[in-house]
Amino acid sequence: MKAIEVRGGQLVWSDTPSPSLGDGEIRIEVRASAVNRADLAQRAGFYPPPPGASPIMGLECAGVVSEIAEDVTGFETGDEVCALLAGGGYAEEVAVPAPQVVPVPAGLSFVEAAALPEVFATAYLNLHIEAALAPGERVLLHAGASGVGTAAIQLCRAFGNPVFVTAGADDKVERCVTLGASGGSNRHSGSFVDHVESWTEGNGFDVILDPVGAGYLNENIGSLAIGGRLVLIGLMSGATAEISLGLLMMKRLRVIGSTLRARPVHEKRVVMSALRERVWPLIESGGIGPVIDEVIPIAEADRAHELIESNETFGKVVLEVD
Repeated sequence: MKAIEVRGGQLVWSDTPSPSLGDGEIRIEVRASAVNRADLAQRAGFYPPPPGASPIMGLECAGVVSEIAEDVTGFETGDEVCALLAGGGYAEEVAVPAPQVVPVPAGLSFVEAAALPEVFATAYLNLHIEAALAPGERVLLHAGASGVGTAAIQLCRAFGNPVFVTAGADDKVERCVTLGASGGSNRHSGSFVDHVESWTEGNGFDVILDPVGAGYLNENIGSLAIGGRLVLIGLMSGATAEISLGLLMMKRLRVIGSTLRARPVHEKRVVMSALRERVWPLIESGGIGPVIDEVIPIAEADRAHELIESNETFGKVVLEVD
């Protein structure tokens, strides 16, 4: 098969051995994958794959089931599926544990389906499982124009949660509002803290989902309501910061660190089952859906990474496999 390999700092579409099929796994002929910032970190040497995972980049894919391990039920060869991966998506074939595989939602193309698993799994996991988000609670999303951000906006809208965003440009904030956010601010035009009182009627946010990290920690803590939850899913501004433990105690706050990629299969099963039960019907009815900025041939993965690095995208960049 062919896959993307890193050679001399460049991404090259080249021949590589096909993955072996293990117990409990499904082989997928990949028709599309998608780019996540974790891929850029892995390429730079900062985010190695978990033990046993494919060294090939790519945390999600969509395609056709081509082989099924003997101990797997519920799938047939020829099924159109999408999958959450620990690695291996930038390739013509991938072997993935069956619990991480779900049907392509009815009416969606492979390109559209490839934009779903990682971001909707991340958003659902952290809002509804880690933060135990209840209907009516207010949410603040940093990087609202990202893939995870656009997925989370839609989930909040669908499940009755007012959601506010920060983003890097006025037009991105406007597009987030069009997607379902109640409001937002351009991070280059002042601190989001200036808006918290009006956004929350003076009460603060119940949940904040943050990929930024150290640079926003104190502002996040100050912006939470009593009993609020801050879920950290990234460290774009650094990993070390001071925190007011007194404020944490007085407001009875919870700071939750969360990653998805290295979780065991049984935990990913819970997330993917919830998506199939609660989110896929909303996608099939047209209530929510993938947000795709650009589709790029997988052989041009370098260009896709440059596009993500530019911070000019809104939603996902998808890699299409011919």
